[in-house]
Amino acid sequence: MLSSFEIKPNKGLGELTFGTDIESFVNKYGEPEEVQNIEDDEALNTTILHYWEYGFSAFFVGSSAPLLAGIEVDHPDATLFGKEIMGMTEDELIGFMKENGYTNFEKEQEETDKRLSFDVGMMDFFFRQNLLVYMNFGVLVDEDGNIEEIE
Repeated sequence: MLSSFEIKPNKGLGELTFGTDIESFVNKYGEPEEVQNIEDDEALNTTILHYWEYGFSAFFVGSSAPLLAGIEVDHPDATLFGKEIMGMTEDELIGFMKENGYTNFEKEQEETDKRLSFDVGMMDFFFRQNLLVYMNFGVLVDEDGNIEEIE
């Protein structure tokens, strides 16, 4: 399905590009294995297309014309800044991110996972037994369905 699992902060994953509308996405990549709808906010409903077999999920935000605004990936070939990251320890990832200019992060212990969040790049990394098992990243979408500029 994807020719590359290169994580590109603020841009997308491989050839998946933030800002793609849901209809174009499904036409190109096929029907997902599961669809999940989250309606927390009337203006910014979220539809998640899960492609479990391919190791990613795509998050579409917006009511009238949902756009790709987030991606969750657990594929073993996922790379960030040219390096495979799945299976890294927490300390390895922190050092790696610092080497690439990302120094500010927050840690939070969730029910089963430990999460490291980097606001710049909107990246969250999830660890189980001190190994990275998946990450998500995305962009902000405004009420009109436009991607907000990164500062």
